[in-house]
Amino acid sequence: MITLALTTWSEHGSLLHEGRERKLTLPEYSQFLPCVELDTPFYGIPRLSSFTKWAEETPEQFQFIVKANQIMTRHRGPETAGALSEQEVFDHFKQNSAPLVAAGKLKTILFQFPPFFGVTKENINYLKKVRDYLGDLPAAVEFRNQVWYQEAYRQQMLGLLRKLNFSHVIVDEPQTPTGSAPYFPVATNQLAVFRLHGRNFAGWANQGKDWRSQRTLWRYSRNELQSFIPDIQRLTQEAKEVCVIFNNNSGGDAADNALTLQQMLHLEFTGLAPQQMDLF
Repeated sequence: MITLALTTWSEHGSLLHEGRERKLTLPEYSQFLPCVELDTPFYGIPRLSSFTKWAEETPEQFQFIVKANQIMTRHRGPETAGALSEQEVFDHFKQNSAPLVAAGKLKTILFQFPPFFGVTKENINYLKKVRDYLGDLPAAVEFRNQVWYQEAYRQQMLGLLRKLNFSHVIVDEPQTPTGSAPYFPVATNQLAVFRLHGRNFAGWANQGKDWRSQRTLWRYSRNELQSFIPDIQRLTQEAKEVCVIFNNNSGGDAADNALTLQQMLHLEFTGLAPQQMDLF
C-alpha cells in the first residue's frame, strides 16, 4: 500500500483547485489525502482536547504522523519547558495523544533529530530509551547527521532501528556540509517513510531570519518525481505501507506535487471525507 501526506493541512489551498488563498480546515484536507503530518507538537504538546477534536473530525481510516516534541528529540532540555524529566515529557505526550491511538489514527511518531545528534554511545543509548518510553507505540527516526550513513556505521544503524522497531525515514534534501542526510531508500520495518524536503540548497543552508520561508522552497519536476517511483514500488514488496510525505511547503508546491505523484502512481484512496460541491 502507498499513501501520500503533506506537512500540516492549513497551507494547501491548491487542493481545492480553486486558486483561493485561504487556510484549509482539517476536514477539507481529509477529502483529498489519507494522512497528514502534524508538526505543532514539536513546538508545544497540544491539549488532549485538540487531539480529541482532530480524531473526531476526520474519517475513520484517516491517520496522523505526529512530530515528536523538541525535548523528546533533544533539541532542548526538559528544564526549558518547566518539566522535571524526559520521562515526564514523554508521558505528557502519550497522555494527550491517546485519542489518536484509541481511534487507530496514529500512523507513527516522527522523531526528527537535530544535526548535532551524531553517532555516540550516549545517543545510541537514548534511542533505546525512546523505545522504552514509548512502549509499543509506532515511531519513525529521521537523522540530520551524515555520520549515521557512513560505511562504518550504516549497517549497525539500520540494525538498531530494526531491533527497536523504528521506521527509517528516507529523506530527499540538499546535501550541505552539515545538517543533511543522504537519500538512502531502505526500510527497517513494515512502515517505510519518505520525507521529501525539496532541493533548494541555498535555502537549506540559509541561517538568516527568513530561513523558514526559504528552506523548503522547491517544486519537484515530473522527472524528479519519476525518479522516486522505482524505490517506492520496490519497498511495497518489503513493507506493508510506504508513506510519502511532501514537506516542500514554502512556495505552496507540496499539494500539487502530491497530486501529480498520485496520478503517476495511479493511486485511488478510499475512506476519504466526501468532497463538497461549491455551487456559488
